[in-house]
Amino acid sequence: MRKNRSAALAAAAFLLVSGAAIAAAPSAYAGTPGSTRASDRNSDFNGDGYEDVLVGAPGATVSGKKGAGLVTVQYGSSSGIGTSNAARFSQSTAGVAGAAEAGDGFGKAVATGDLDGDGYDDAIVGIPGEDIGTVKDTGGVAILWGSKSGLSGGLSDWLETEEPTAGEQFGTALAAAHFTNETPGDLLAVLDRYDLELFAYEDSAQKTLKRRSTERLAAQDEPRAITPQSLTTGDYDKNGFADLVVSGLSADEQPGYGWSTLLSGHADGLAYERDLRGGPVAASGDLNKDGYDDLVFGEPHSPDDTYGETMTGGLVTVRLGGPDGPAAEPDWWVQDSPGVPGVAEPGDGWGSDLSIADTDGDGYDDVAIGADGEDIGSVKDAGAVWVLRGSASGLTASGAKSWDQNSANVPGAAEKGDKWGAQVRLTDPNRDGRFGLLAAAPGEDTNDGRVWVLSAGTGGITASGSWTYGAGSLGAPYVDSLFGAAIDE
Repeated sequence: MRKNRSAALAAAAFLLVSGAAIAAAPSAYAGTPGSTRASDRNSDFNGDGYEDVLVGAPGATVSGKKGAGLVTVQYGSSSGIGTSNAARFSQSTAGVAGAAEAGDGFGKAVATGDLDGDGYDDAIVGIPGEDIGTVKDTGGVAILWGSKSGLSGGLSDWLETEEPTAGEQFGTALAAAHFTNETPGDLLAVLDRYDLELFAYEDSAQKTLKRRSTERLAAQDEPRAITPQSLTTGDYDKNGFADLVVSGLSADEQPGYGWSTLLSGHADGLAYERDLRGGPVAASGDLNKDGYDDLVFGEPHSPDDTYGETMTGGLVTVRLGGPDGPAAEPDWWVQDSPGVPGVAEPGDGWGSDLSIADTDGDGYDDVAIGADGEDIGSVKDAGAVWVLRGSASGLTASGAKSWDQNSANVPGAAEKGDKWGAQVRLTDPNRDGRFGLLAAAPGEDTNDGRVWVLSAGTGGITASGSWTYGAGSLGAPYVDSLFGAAIDE
């Protein structure tokens, strides 16, 4: 239950699909003021110039409450991330609003952004299972403000929906970026089961986030019925303002296909642009080094045939950015595409998660692709991860690589239900210009969860020297914690 609440203006919610239920999808992308490319994301909580890593463990038992959840932060340095320079936060942390309760799911969604424009990035934590008073699972969002000393529970704020509704799950997905010049910092987008709400920092003696109108987000014509699941941002038209993509599944006469809504950023705010085929997973980066962010979708469970190809093993869709935003004609990728390792099989979940950044320092962003349902031999749903390279023409299979827990130099072994690659993140915590890979297996050790670290060299990602850690490695409760169920993008 919450303890305090920010002041709020009257809500103006953007209704995506009335009454349609969605599954929680923690993927989110945090953009930076004036630029949203993966190479300069907002993940530096202490302002030292090194990227930090925020990980959610929504199943963790906190203060004896199973599934209350927690998050961890690992601060980057010249030697990258480790298990010593880390901190843990939950609703039992002093100063964090609310109290740990069973099933809250603190950390089921995470994002970052410099919300108050002070130069320190802030951590945004979704709590979709939060009860407000007697209203069950209405959800909430905690803001942990960044500072010179990093994140602190004493520097926190709280957001909730204006009219709590049972099962609303406010905080299901999150994203923050510089969408407009109307605010001193990044604008925060929060998704629940039904609506998208926007919040902006209001400059005052006390840090406060207030609701912003979403009137301009409504489609001019009859919008496609889309059940929203995730959020991502990127500057696809290179106008200096981030665009917001609300990604989900179709909820019309042909349900279950990936579809998304593009909201374009401008100096005076966000506005509805158009709907795009692709989703419910999305990420952004500059694959062809032309200065425009490109939009990549993952559709891990497409219902049947799409555009003449069988996609039941999973589909990745690439739309290159340009003056008019994401391209109307996409490139479609599956495991059976020439040059991609592996074979497409039903239930693989290829595209379960995505991350985009430059892994080898050549200036072209690359795409990490998770497949949490991939079978390794006879081991069901063990999971695997691919990295496909960027090039002058966009995504290419040249030099494509894949790994699983049975790959050489990868610690551990493939086990049923590990879901290795359910979350992937390319990160550069040592600031060498090459982004290494974090691959999470929230099902590892019967749902304790772990994260693997694969470094990046001149040839890109390598399993040589890779290592793994869990919530217990960071001094946090680990039993059934689902550590790695969310990693900030």
